[in-house]
Amino acid sequence: MFDIIHICAVVLGFAGAVLIIYGGFRAIIRVILLEFSKPAFSYNQIRREFTDKIVFGLEFLIAGDILATLLSPTQQDLINLAVVVVIRTVLGYFLSKEAPEFSLQ
Repeated sequence: MFDIIHICAVVLGFAGAVLIIYGGFRAIIRVILLEFSKPAFSYNQIRREFTDKIVFGLEFLIAGDILATLLSPTQQDLINLAVVVVIRTVLGYFLSKEAPEFSLQ
């Protein structure tokens, strides 16, 4: 049972990292295309899509951290999890709150 939870934690953490990396590479490519041509998207659209990928990736990373902590719930692990979840949640909140402003500009 613990092996399954560990595998799920690793997969969720990996999925979160992949989403953020994918969003970053996609943003880089779109910025380069924007500089050399006139595509149908703007910097604000690129920024919003990248922000969405970061927020979505952070949610996967939090889920992975929660599962990993279930395997070894020492007091220090719980404190570390709480700090990480708070930081990622606050970061995700402000990124998602800021994202609609990009579409207004």
